[in-house]
Amino acid sequence: YNDAEVAYKKGLLEDPKSPEAQSNLGNAYYKQQRFDDAGRQFGNSAVAITEATDRARSFYNIGNSLFKGDKLQESVEAYKQSLKLNPNDEDARYNLEMARRKLKQQQEQKKQEQKKDKKQDQQENKEQQNQDQNQQQKEKRKQEQQNQQQQKQEEAKQDQTRQQAQKKNQMPKPEAERILEALRNNEKEIQKNLRKREAVRIKVEKDW
Repeated sequence: YNDAEVAYKKGLLEDPKSPEAQSNLGNAYYKQQRFDDAGRQFGNSAVAITEATDRARSFYNIGNSLFKGDKLQESVEAYKQSLKLNPNDEDARYNLEMARRKLKQQQEQKKQEQKKDKKQDQQENKEQQNQDQNQQQKEKRKQEQQNQQQQKQEEAKQDQTRQQAQKKNQMPKPEAERILEALRNNEKEIQKNLRKREAVRIKVEKDW
């Protein structure tokens, strides 16, 4: 088929518009499983051919090339075009049905994969949300612990401040003893004066 390709290319150099050479070159590509090249060459053949039946055969070959290249939607359209030109071509009708079935299977498979991917994405999103919630809870607990620690430190600081204030306002022991001693001496002096007053007799003359 490689040699046939070379020969048909030489033929096209001599007659670029030859539909037979273009179609045969497309066949050579097709046999080498070069389906994209084959489809393009069959397309050139379809443009060059004027007779309806031969053009239908070119579209049929285009459909086969596209089908083999897994371009199913395009192959369906090519088979439809072939049947428009030649409605009695049962091979084209059969291949059209095969292409439609395979396309439907491909679409259903794609839907299943998308559904599976969506479900997987939802699961991953759910797991990520759980991780985020766990992280938020950890951060919240950490913040609460820090707040409690700060509160304890603040309370301890306030207690220390109150103790210092109480200690500052507290009277030194020697001074307190001195004041108490002074109060006791003062009390003794008061009692002494009271006794003196009791000892003094007051003479009251009668006023008749």
